Amino acid sequence: MSFDVPLLVTFIAYLLLILFIGIKAYRRTHNLGDYILGGRTLGSVVTALSVGASDMSGWLLLGLPGAIYLAGISEVWIGIGLVIGAYFNWLFVAKPLRVFSQEANNSLTLPDYFENRFNDASRVLRVISAVVILLFFTFYTASGLVGGAILFENSFGLQYSTALLAGAFIIVAYTFVGGFLAVVWTDAIQALLMLAALLIAPLAVINAAGGANIVMDQMQLANPESTSLFANMTIIGFVSLIAWGLGYVGQPHILARFMAAESPLKLDSARRIAMTWMIIVLMGSVSTGLAGIAYFSDQPLANPETVFIALSQSVFNPWVAGIITAAILSAIMSTIDSQLLVSSSVISEDFYRVFVRKDASEKELLLVSRIAVIAIALLALAIASDRESRVLDLVSYAWAGFGAAFGPVIVFSLFWRSMTAMSAVAGMIIGAVTVVLWSNVSGGIFDLYEIVPGFLFASIAIVVISVLKPEQNDSTLEQYDDVQGLLTAT
Repeated sequence: MSFDVPLLVTFIAYLLLILFIGIKAYRRTHNLGDYILGGRTLGSVVTALSVGASDMSGWLLLGLPGAIYLAGISEVWIGIGLVIGAYFNWLFVAKPLRVFSQEANNSLTLPDYFENRFNDASRVLRVISAVVILLFFTFYTASGLVGGAILFENSFGLQYSTALLAGAFIIVAYTFVGGFLAVVWTDAIQALLMLAALLIAPLAVINAAGGANIVMDQMQLANPESTSLFANMTIIGFVSLIAWGLGYVGQPHILARFMAAESPLKLDSARRIAMTWMIIVLMGSVSTGLAGIAYFSDQPLANPETVFIALSQSVFNPWVAGIITAAILSAIMSTIDSQLLVSSSVISEDFYRVFVRKDASEKELLLVSRIAVIAIALLALAIASDRESRVLDLVSYAWAGFGAAFGPVIVFSLFWRSMTAMSAVAGMIIGAVTVVLWSNVSGGIFDLYEIVPGFLFASIAIVVISVLKPEQNDSTLEQYDDVQGLLTAT
């Protein structure tokens, strides 16, 4: 496959901008706190756009349009579930977690927060939560690398293996250099680029086809059930799609943005910005998939997840197509960089500093974090090397793993005074194990998205253990009460 020079030039210009941001962030990264949370200096707009960009990932421009293109508008229930889940995450989790994480010995990572929240001297909570993060983020990162490979393969005619390495190198480079500030600054730019692409692309396709009515007619001809919200829908299928929203309260890369906000008060305006952005881009993503059904009705795509790429290269001139290609890479990069950063912080802060060298210098910890970025990327590359991998499948598995393992623990830790470290450990293990086991069985009730039983069983474990043996440690209870007082004051 050949490519146009304008496409390549536009794409390279975008990459140079990202590299410049990484270098600029490097100059403002002086210690581990800067590298992991940017010194807790994020304003409302950057927090909102960074949360949105790191959340949506390549599945927004590859996975979701592909699912819509393949099955029709019935897949929109994933988006509806995500909007509901994201709103409640912003409303009920963002501010309490920002306050609690700082009051709990200035916790920089989720394992750090869990240990300090429950005064867990055994370090069991820290180890288990760190292992869960490394396990599921490796698969999550692999999903992004697959998306990057699909992009380079279809845009520049590269072999899949070459495309995979090219995408991985670009993403790892600026995350390695700039840390959290590089990630959130690029996220903000990437969020705006994704927004523009998802507003322009569907409108351009509809216009090229002759109007919305013609597109609807072509969709009906190509797939009569593509315009039905409940086509071939079962109760299990419907619940599985809506249940994606449960995952928000357990995603470490999203929760890290809440922890990094400059002030809890900034989170209210950030919520409004983030939710507006999210609704618009989801509508654009769904519209792109539906437009693809009509546009490619005569020549169906071999890989549904390339529908956005194929539309952009068919409808736009090469210069605009280059910008759209950059937007797709933006969606992929904005999540992978966050995942790599959270995973590397777990290795440096939760393993290396705690178990290897307690007196390690900030410079040494920064080096460990950067080496960890490379190591985790290599593991993800091994998973992504399977040419048959699908972005949405890998994302759904990791999303469920975090949602079930961390979601209930986060929610109860913020709102239940009597919760204990033992119940948190049980909730994490049961949630994670349920997802792993459930996802490997099919048929009947096991077709239900694994996040549902995982979240449910973890919640039951937390409640039962905390009721039978509630928290008795005075300092833990006093810390909880202090945080509630601060939250009331804000």
